[in-house]
Amino acid sequence: MRRRGGSADFVLIALVLGGLSLFPLFLSGLGGDRVSWTVQTAIDVLDVYLARALAAHPDVPAAGRRFWRAVLVACGSCAIGDGFQTVLAYAGAGSQISVVQTGFVVTGMGIIVVATLRHPLGGEGRQRLRLWLDAATVLTGVAVFLWYFLLAPELSGPQAVDRWGAAATVVVMLLMAFGLLKLVFSGTAPFSRLGGMLGFLGLAGTALGVTVAGMLTDADPPAGVMYLVQLVPCVILACTLRLQLVLAAPAGPEHARPGAQRPSRLPYVAVIATQLLLVNALRNGEPDARTWGVAIGAVVITVLVLARQLSALRDNERLVTEVNQQREWFRALVQNTSDLTVVVERDGTVRYASPAARRILGIEPDELIGTSLCDRMDPSDLAGSDGRPAAGPGLNTANQMRWRHADGTYRWLDVISTDLYHNPDVRGVVLNARDASETRALHDELERQATHDALTGLANRVLLQRRIDGAADAPDRAAVSMLLIDLDGFKMINDRFGHHTGDQVLVMVAERLGGLLGSGEVAARLGGDEFAVLLPGVEEQAAAKLADRIGTVLAEPMMIGDRWLTVGASVGVASGRAGAGDRLLREADAAMYRRKHRRKAPVP
Repeated sequence: MRRRGGSADFVLIALVLGGLSLFPLFLSGLGGDRVSWTVQTAIDVLDVYLARALAAHPDVPAAGRRFWRAVLVACGSCAIGDGFQTVLAYAGAGSQISVVQTGFVVTGMGIIVVATLRHPLGGEGRQRLRLWLDAATVLTGVAVFLWYFLLAPELSGPQAVDRWGAAATVVVMLLMAFGLLKLVFSGTAPFSRLGGMLGFLGLAGTALGVTVAGMLTDADPPAGVMYLVQLVPCVILACTLRLQLVLAAPAGPEHARPGAQRPSRLPYVAVIATQLLLVNALRNGEPDARTWGVAIGAVVITVLVLARQLSALRDNERLVTEVNQQREWFRALVQNTSDLTVVVERDGTVRYASPAARRILGIEPDELIGTSLCDRMDPSDLAGSDGRPAAGPGLNTANQMRWRHADGTYRWLDVISTDLYHNPDVRGVVLNARDASETRALHDELERQATHDALTGLANRVLLQRRIDGAADAPDRAAVSMLLIDLDGFKMINDRFGHHTGDQVLVMVAERLGGLLGSGEVAARLGGDEFAVLLPGVEEQAAAKLADRIGTVLAEPMMIGDRWLTVGASVGVASGRAGAGDRLLREADAAMYRRKHRRKAPVP
């Protein structure tokens, strides 16, 4: 009995307490015709107010507003009929229910029946057909029961009129109750599920109350019981309208959720009840009109149920055919696609692998299942992570990584990981992998060509500058030294023996230079016969010793073709701290030229 914000609704509480107060009021004998009809009319007026508020509520969609306007008119019609009966009660007209009151009430209820039938039920085709077949089945069952119990030949005169008036009210009430249930089950009702079920309880109780009241009239019931069975369901209906208004956001076709429809079991209840009634009718001996009516109703219900089941069977067959077609379509796609699809647990355990594993990894898909994906990845790709393909519910990440092939080599793969653990039909991480070995090889080759000298294979100016910048970003700002090397006598060799011999000399120099460097030290060809060496973490004294050794090694004779050739090397040294790489390069260049001027180029 709380609003959406959590506060209590005092009107709803007052309605419940007022309904409970009816019990001592009427069971004590204080209630009578006048009090009963006065309370009934007051409840009707309250229903009109509540229905008007729902029809004007801003959160109610268009179809819902049409429904509540129909309820407003119906409540008004009932209020007029009960108000007329109240006037008769105060005029001393007795407890006989007038035809006028019955007419207005049945008319109001009929309006609601039409509103429930016209309200959008959702679905289409056979789905909507089954809704109507269910409705027809239940209504046929209601008609059979009314035929059997109300067609009493011994009733005549005013008593027969009362019985047929009660029958009309019962039929309309049950039609309304069924209409409410169908809207609730269809998922397009203009009211909440709780409100719909309470409304059904109130309508069913009203229909039962009318029947019980008729039976108690003949049996001279205790004082007030007949009024209670009529008024309590009406209080429930008023509470239902108030509850729906408290919820403030009734559902409608625009808010219907997929899959909200639920199969109704009412048709099967109608079938069972009708069959039991037929068995009971046949016990009385020779069949009469009442028995034949029940038998015909049982046949009609059986035909309706068979039609409903036949429609469902055809839909099931169509659905199975579509599922099989989609399964075959999916299997054909998976088996013939060049991409590898793998489903893994969060710890990397493989649960599914597509047939493309045979082509990409050289392994059968079944051999992958149950193994760890981490064991198949290149160790360098696992550095800094646990190798688990995690992203987040519904999210995906793209990576390029190496997976081990059956031949022991590693293949580059473009992998897209999608976390579908939130999907109950998957419950895993889906990996879509495409072989990127050729693309990666081309990328690496282009990267090497862009950062290395084509002749010697040493780093070029671009890569040297990157390493200088990388040393500048080092957090410890350690010492760094730079060597600049220029070959002495190289031009003479080039002019005398040709460029081909000169290129061989440069290659030999690059090989000797690379053999003198340690890990992390970079040798680069800057152009022509000029080389540079970056020495991270090397102080000036150690750099000077290395420069002397480089000069000695490069001055050793080298066999080029069928002759021995010799070149010298002028090496300039500059040392400082990380971040001064460009300055050190300029200082080493100046030192190299100073040393060159102090030397003579060797003669070959």
